[in-house]
Amino acid sequence: MPDPRVPRRRRYLVCEPRHFDVQYAINPWMRPDAPVDTGLAQAQWRALVESYESHGHTVETVAPVPGLPDMVFAANSALVVEGRVFGSLFHAPERRPESLPYETWFKGAGFEVHHPESVCEGEGDLVPAGRWILAGTGFRTTREAHREAQEHFGMPVVSLTLVDPYFYHLDTALFVLDDGAQGGDGNIAYYPEAFSPGSREVLARLYPRAVRATREDAMAFGLNSVSDGKHVFIAPEATGLADRLAGLGYVPVPVDLSEFHKAGGGIKCCTQEIREIRS
Repeated sequence: MPDPRVPRRRRYLVCEPRHFDVQYAINPWMRPDAPVDTGLAQAQWRALVESYESHGHTVETVAPVPGLPDMVFAANSALVVEGRVFGSLFHAPERRPESLPYETWFKGAGFEVHHPESVCEGEGDLVPAGRWILAGTGFRTTREAHREAQEHFGMPVVSLTLVDPYFYHLDTALFVLDDGAQGGDGNIAYYPEAFSPGSREVLARLYPRAVRATREDAMAFGLNSVSDGKHVFIAPEATGLADRLAGLGYVPVPVDLSEFHKAGGGIKCCTQEIREIRS
């Protein structure tokens, strides 16, 4: 019987955590008085990069900038779909300078970058899912940015309201398991209680086969995962979710980024996907 899970090679952009630290608090995970083990963070980040590369994915890096400790969270810098780049305008003043070095990288790589007029935090809240873009709001990215993204990409944008501050970005509460590249609408995994009642209904209608995670696995950053359609790069503490995914034919690839949890980030937060036009 053929394997129903087909991985697709991806192109990822990451940023070395050379200056990673917790110097301020802009989400409930952040404790500026909690020390960061910089050496451990570097080792964990390198393990993530090596894991991507060992599974056939291309990894490129943007140079870190002193004074920008959260620049390691590359996903927040932009959304890239079919070669179009929709940039970032961060909610927190401390993070707004991150937009420029990422824009410089994209322009150097031959991309044009759209500047959002409204607060938008890239793939943190904008998640391409087959024929549409799932878009989070409630804590960071605004609904006005959802409308901008729809105009820029010409794709339907589905707005979802986040209600739990521990899941301040959509990519902490939901990730795409299968983007529908092999046909169909794809599938997701998510934590229902992170969303408003109406948003939960929307997700249930769009994804009746979705994998619903427990709060325990969600709090372990199990939903801040990256899937290539078969392999799921996932926090090792999210054991229940990993077991369920394995039962569905996915291959969990545990990668420990626990040092980044101190800033409210994980695997997906550190990973920007560059989606170019498919041939």
